[in-house]
Amino acid sequence: MTDAAPGISLRRSSDGISFWIHVTPRASRERVGGLHGDALRVAVQEPPVEGAANAACVRALARALGVGRGSVEIDPGAKGRRKLVRVHAAPPRCADLEAAVRRLAST
Repeated sequence: MTDAAPGISLRRSSDGISFWIHVTPRASRERVGGLHGDALRVAVQEPPVEGAANAACVRALARALGVGRGSVEIDPGAKGRRKLVRVHAAPPRCADLEAAVRRLAST
């Protein structure tokens, strides 16, 4: 038996995909890419105050994945840097989104 290569943990459902992100608030610039364990790294300039960093994460992920902001949802109860993200999409689009997330994770 061989060990699986480390990478991002993705889940597909009937209405989209979900994956973990690791957020770095107050970064010098916005960036989506790379891994932190099994989570996609997302750096935003906004502070983690009153949802500002979460809103910035939604904008950054939507832009990076080429979807509307309304399609990206962060678990509303998420506190801390590790957050579960859900991207809503029709099943035919899920494979493209998975490929985009894996590409971002490898940068």
